[in-house]
Amino acid sequence: MDKCDLDIEKQEQISRGKRIKYIRENELHMNKTQLAKYIGISSQFLGLVEEGRGNLVYKSIKKLRDLSGHSADYILYGLDDTVINKTKNLLNEYSNTEIEIVMDIIKDIAIFIKN
Repeated sequence: MDKCDLDIEKQEQISRGKRIKYIRENELHMNKTQLAKYIGISSQFLGLVEEGRGNLVYKSIKKLRDLSGHSADYILYGLDDTVINKTKNLLNEYSNTEIEIVMDIIKDIAIFIKN
């Protein structure tokens, strides 16, 4: 890994830490101790993560994802997850049978387009 790759990785880690801090303070309205306990780490380590000097493991990311409602892609990379949330909300209005019928129609359309 060259210096440029390391610089990019460090910037991503710093951005990720800022995102996690923003979620904690502005969306979850929790202090470090509360969130750290919930996701299974120490508040000191959470502080390092928020400063861009540490990374969460899968288990902690999953717990943060479940608590915040954000996708792992958003937490890790900042990718917009509003489409996912809008889709989940929209699908809640329909039964599983209705969703399966529409998925079959979408598959048929995809096959038609390919041919």
